[in-house]
Amino acid sequence: MKEFILQVALDAPLDFCFDYRWEGAPGADVLPQVGQLAIVPFGRREVAGMIVGIGDQTDVPADKLKNALAVHRQLPPLSREWLALCRFAADYYHRPLGEVVIPALPKNLRGLKTVSLDRALKKLNKPREAHNATPANVPALNPAQQDAADAIAGATGFAPHLLYGVTGSGKTEVYLHAAATILSQANNHDNPAQILIMVPEINLTPQLEGNIRARFPNVMVATLHSGLAEGERLGNWLAAHLGHARIILGTRLALLASLPHLKLIIIDEEHDPSYKQQEGLRYSARDLAVWRARQLAIPLVLGSATPSLETWHHAQSGRYRQLDLRERAVRDAVLPTVRLINMEHDKPFEGITSTLLAALKLRLDRGEQSLLFLNRRGYAPVLACDACGWISNCTRCTAFMVLHKPDHRLRCHHCGLEHRIPKACPTCGNVDIQPLGRGTQRVEEGLQSLLPTARLLRIDADSTRRKGSAQAAFDSVHRGDVDILIGTQMVAKGHDFQNLTLVGILNPDTALFSQDYRASERLFAQLMQVAGRAGRVAQKEGGSASEVLIQTRYPQHPLYAAIIAHNYDRFANELLAERRQAGLPPFIFQALLRAEARELSIALEFLHTAAAAVTQSGIIINDPIPMTMTRVANVDRAQLLVECPSRPALQAYLSVWIAALRQIKTRARWSVEIDPVDI
Repeated sequence: MKEFILQVALDAPLDFCFDYRWEGAPGADVLPQVGQLAIVPFGRREVAGMIVGIGDQTDVPADKLKNALAVHRQLPPLSREWLALCRFAADYYHRPLGEVVIPALPKNLRGLKTVSLDRALKKLNKPREAHNATPANVPALNPAQQDAADAIAGATGFAPHLLYGVTGSGKTEVYLHAAATILSQANNHDNPAQILIMVPEINLTPQLEGNIRARFPNVMVATLHSGLAEGERLGNWLAAHLGHARIILGTRLALLASLPHLKLIIIDEEHDPSYKQQEGLRYSARDLAVWRARQLAIPLVLGSATPSLETWHHAQSGRYRQLDLRERAVRDAVLPTVRLINMEHDKPFEGITSTLLAALKLRLDRGEQSLLFLNRRGYAPVLACDACGWISNCTRCTAFMVLHKPDHRLRCHHCGLEHRIPKACPTCGNVDIQPLGRGTQRVEEGLQSLLPTARLLRIDADSTRRKGSAQAAFDSVHRGDVDILIGTQMVAKGHDFQNLTLVGILNPDTALFSQDYRASERLFAQLMQVAGRAGRVAQKEGGSASEVLIQTRYPQHPLYAAIIAHNYDRFANELLAERRQAGLPPFIFQALLRAEARELSIALEFLHTAAAAVTQSGIIINDPIPMTMTRVANVDRAQLLVECPSRPALQAYLSVWIAALRQIKTRARWSVEIDPVDI
């Protein structure tokens, strides 16, 4: 019996792999392979780990070397290309390899028992119809769409494209035409092809999945996102890993799926911050997609009406090929007219100005739909007492408790703390406590009193908590069962409302004066996206011209002028010039060290020690400061920003610096985020 040493990556905060003994008969048929899962003892537990190396030597003493218990042999090992992607992510984001490879797998695959795996494999291995990539019901493209689709499908090697198209310009059709060409060019047996299409949010998958299945009725499609039941996610992941699924649609976690025949990556709404993971491995799925496309030498499409400044900068410098769709795809469908309503002159009642109310009534009379956008859920952001000044602060966070009137609750959106709405002020006993500000619930209530015959529907995180409720709500809008839709950012992008001719935007001004340097970029993208829900089909005879009404107290702000002109090019170029002058991304590279502790002084003390731990020429270490939201769930938080104009120099510094941080004794918990998007 020959003995082998398995190098196994485990989901543990230790920056090395673990050696285990494997005893088996000689021969490749019984020897474990790199990329297979192994069950190993770890402390007092048995856990699943990934085999990342096999050898015959180890520096672990023989009396401490443990035996691997089992190996999952039921499915082919994950490819070396997939492991290389995980290694890159681990190195770039400075996390242990095991904290990348294991969480990237479905939970049912990481378990000690193989019952779920065996059941899923048996289901997948049932006889099925042969793969046929011939598309059905293919609409004709306009010249700009056709040129874009041809450029993507005809690209060879690593070819990143920015598909820059106004809302409603038919970017999805370009995706599907390019995918059809690539699928048809691939041979089923010798050279199969897989297409990865990514969207930023779960609620955008049903409509796009329906379009894909209708276009490719004989192609297996798999979805991957966190909203799936674990059994369903395992089945879809295995379909992708085994090559059965030719089109994979998903959110950011789909980027780390095993796709052995990947030939094209498409990232829709590439500007969306949801592509950045905000816990655990804080990776950018968009940035890793660029690396994966380069690794595999395949085309990449980044689609957006409002590209991120990083992507726009790459396109302007020639690193990415820019493909423009300047007009809406539907003939006679034009971009909506954008008008500003000065709230200093037209005072709102129940949050709605008389101008906007008249526009809503006009659409009701004509049987057309309207959308009111307010990116603030709940009834009101705060409950207050005029007598003594009490406000509904969260006792565990530096945040207000939001009033949720239908639930009779005050709720903190950060830590989840809930209280019943008090009948009187807890401080002075005043019974006349009032809500301040407006959320979607209050707008819905006020609009119902102003337009009692209108059929209203509110779509936000509160109204769509149950599985499937969001899709059911959007279906009712598409059926025409809704006159006025009230929603948050959930309704702002990706949805094709055929009868919607009016968008009203409430209270966007707060983002104009944010300390976040990305706030104006995000606000512009958000407003352009939600404005794009209007007028996506040709105007009906006698119908209303599509328009967007923005209620604001600052109508002279240059951001609104750019939105009125639908001029992202000018706005983005001006922002880039400001970023260059200020030394901000994409002209500098950043890492953020966060620390949290029961007392703010402990977190700040650690950060001051960290700032002095390693110094290096060219590295800018900013002063430690409390985070904007300093306290969350009784934990105080602070941060330290590190910057460098060279990405390689910053990465080299971080490798040394993080090793030094691990030697600092502290009661604070800390983490490092590379390329932070929220500072």
